Amino acid sequence: MPGIPPAPRLAHPRGFALLAAAWLSGALPATADTLQLLFTNPTGHQSRVARTAQIRITFDRPLAIATVTPQSVRAYGRSSGPLAGGGISFADDNRTIVLSHAKPFMAGEPVFVNLSRAITAADGSPLRSAGYAFQFSVASGASPRMFTQIDTLIVRSSPSTPTRAYGGLASDFDVDGWTDLAIVNEISADLRVFMNRADGSGLFDPFTQPTTAIDPDASPNETADFNNDGLPDAATANGGPATVSIVLGQGDGTFLPRQTVSVGSFPRGIAVLDVDGDADLDIVTANMSGNNLSRLLNNGNGVFGLASHFEGGGSGEYGLAAGDFNGDGIFDLVVGTYNDQTVHVLQGNGDGTFTHRSSRASGGRPWMLAVGDVDGDLDLDVASANGPSGNGAVLKGNGDGTLGVAAVSSLSGSAVGTELGDLDGDGDLDWALASFSGSRWHVFVNDGSGGMTAGPVFDAPAAASCTVFMDFDNDTHLDMALVDEVADVVFMVRNEGVSIFSDGFEGGNTSAWSGPALH
Repeated sequence: MPGIPPAPRLAHPRGFALLAAAWLSGALPATADTLQLLFTNPTGHQSRVARTAQIRITFDRPLAIATVTPQSVRAYGRSSGPLAGGGISFADDNRTIVLSHAKPFMAGEPVFVNLSRAITAADGSPLRSAGYAFQFSVASGASPRMFTQIDTLIVRSSPSTPTRAYGGLASDFDVDGWTDLAIVNEISADLRVFMNRADGSGLFDPFTQPTTAIDPDASPNETADFNNDGLPDAATANGGPATVSIVLGQGDGTFLPRQTVSVGSFPRGIAVLDVDGDADLDIVTANMSGNNLSRLLNNGNGVFGLASHFEGGGSGEYGLAAGDFNGDGIFDLVVGTYNDQTVHVLQGNGDGTFTHRSSRASGGRPWMLAVGDVDGDLDLDVASANGPSGNGAVLKGNGDGTLGVAAVSSLSGSAVGTELGDLDGDGDLDWALASFSGSRWHVFVNDGSGGMTAGPVFDAPAAASCTVFMDFDNDTHLDMALVDEVADVVFMVRNEGVSIFSDGFEGGNTSAWSGPALH
């Protein structure tokens, strides 16, 4: 937009330092017509953030306090849910927003922060129309990556009634400070929620009934607080019906009846992000047969309008994820196109539209994508599960919306699930791939520079569909929920850490994996 200067790069603290020094010295002139964000703490893509850390967002001039509200400033942890209970305060003569919380973040989770264009300065100058967004990841405790299967969750109501458990959602659905687990089922067309017993055992109660209806053939899924009531909600993309199901949480592990929105044909990817700068979380789907993407705008109350469609840049849009790939404080999309075996970055424009930025060969047919900073350079990278190609690939981001050459890791059978998280607490993201036809879950260990080395492999009873990283016993170590979509079971695998973490939580014992064969 003419007259609005470019945003500072949220992904790089060196850029923040320069801006802050200029501001403090008086060398940075105030721009009369635009409120400028100077820096954030944590910075964008920072890792090993303390569980109890405040979020501080500093601007170049005092803010109009009345415009800084829970509607215009939002933070959401993928496992802990919305930041709530601690309130909003101000520092630095009202130039800095301080977000505090009543309960700590969950270990190892990514946290997403969104600022609305509704924020203005005391002098009346507005924030840019695109708003701002950034993410960081919470530290997890040190661990030698030794695992114990402590429970098996049964997803079926009876042995003869399959559900096709294709995905898992980990969040604190009852807001008690412990992460719960919802399983997404294709055949039974529902969410089945297993509530954490919240006693430190890592055990869960049987799934709550009645279950929550969604459309059939659901697979891709995300949690978010769509209506900004402080409670986790959920959305699924449903292949056959070509719909998205949105269910709003009630704070007790149950959900209100679904809203259903039609999207392009055969949606196989889903992403949640603010596409238009109002801090409300919107939805985008990748539609394999429609050969396009669908955009669903949130009205702020968790109600979504009719989908609009746009191109993803290749053939057969399948995998999909969101993040800030060029450091401008606007979330972008990364799209895996199945037919031409390519990963594309679509740059967010902050007005609901996207511009194709780059393409890179994915090393196989992208089925699912995960994003995170695997090499510690504060730029987002991509980890792709390449379906029937029988491999996964890591594509490192260059910080400008382009990606490096795919580093391919082969495995036995098709790769249908990908997950990134710091399993050993060393500050870098490890990687898990689920192999459907290979009936195994594979863990790859990060060498600190984004190089992945094959680690433990866990046998599935029938067909591995996904891995969910979550700290289910609150000992600061990332555990795993391993979902088998044919056997309709979930192996709950505890990460046996041995150290004392900086928050003062003690680790567990060092007993090894006790489930099916570990290779």
